[in-house]
Amino acid sequence: MKAVHKALAGFAVVLVSQSALADINIGVVLSLTGPAASLGIPARNTVALWPKELAGHKLNVTIIDDASDSTAATVAARRLVQENKIDILVGPSVTPTSLAALQVAGETQTPMISLGGGGSLVSPQEGPRRWVFKMPPAEEIALAVVFEQMKRNKEKTLGFVGINNAYAQTFLDVAQKLAPAHGIKIVDVQRYGATDTSFVSQTLKLLSAKPDAVLIAAAGTPAAMPHIEIKQRGFNGTIFQTQAVANNDFLRLGGKSVEGAMLPVSPLLVAEQLPDSNPIKPVALDYLKKYEGQNGPGSRSLFGALAWDAWLIMAKAVPTAVKQAKPGSPEFRLAVRDAIEKSRDMVLTHGVYSMSATDHNGADKRSQVMVRIDGGKWRYVPETDQKGKQ
Repeated sequence: MKAVHKALAGFAVVLVSQSALADINIGVVLSLTGPAASLGIPARNTVALWPKELAGHKLNVTIIDDASDSTAATVAARRLVQENKIDILVGPSVTPTSLAALQVAGETQTPMISLGGGGSLVSPQEGPRRWVFKMPPAEEIALAVVFEQMKRNKEKTLGFVGINNAYAQTFLDVAQKLAPAHGIKIVDVQRYGATDTSFVSQTLKLLSAKPDAVLIAAAGTPAAMPHIEIKQRGFNGTIFQTQAVANNDFLRLGGKSVEGAMLPVSPLLVAEQLPDSNPIKPVALDYLKKYEGQNGPGSRSLFGALAWDAWLIMAKAVPTAVKQAKPGSPEFRLAVRDAIEKSRDMVLTHGVYSMSATDHNGADKRSQVMVRIDGGKWRYVPETDQKGKQ
């Protein structure tokens, strides 16, 4: 009987210790409707693949649609903090909505892993940005790939087309800073709105400057409209896009007009085409097996994979944080933030990342490869064979 009592007592202790484990609450803000929906929906599908537990704690995940609207993103982030008592915020999907939400993250000292691409989300590392990390690589890395391709093509002048938001503005700022060192001259800049239905007047101005190549900086399907117009007006130079268009909706909407376009992009998009020596390949293939197994062959999206990378970062940081503080507390949120900041050499689907106190992106040059749209598909262009004329 004594042995039974001891066993029961031990069982009771286990039950008490397990019940004492606090749940970890994750808030996710995504653009599931509106212009950026083609980015947010694959991320939502990926969140559905996240495990239900982490470091022995149950995960409670709440997803809110911000409708691609910055004000709605702020409201969503505040609701998640106040009502759901979240420990970590993932998202929003794009730079403008993320810039809005980061104010809430900073104010409430909640670690935020943004899926938006703009460098302004994490730089300079001060104020609310100390609580924010972003997944897409820095504009400097992507633009270096573009400028090197222009050199191979013997293209020396560039026309810049940007949507009217912070994402394009950051790309333009960095391009203007880096172009001279690569022997590139930016000869014209044209802007447009996400809901504009015409790009005719801007195209005429752009082509009058006679650029050798054009770079379009916009996210999702809104990037297709100026591309189509520029091609229809007879432009024969290289048209570059950014990885923010790397989804099937862009290919569908652009059709034959986007054939031959080139873009620096995450290795994930062409994972099967990468050499076996690439360290990102097995991680990317593992995700694609999960995602396409659930959503069908060819359903891959970089923006879904960003949400998987957010999971991989949390999976690395949370086990460290739970040793220091209980989920649900300010101390736990700080411990998560610090653990992410100290992460080194993380191989994710998008690249190899090493965070620091001054770098809350951490991606290195392995985060971008050159891809060409060929036959309605994404084709990896090895550095040894990057002949770029469309």
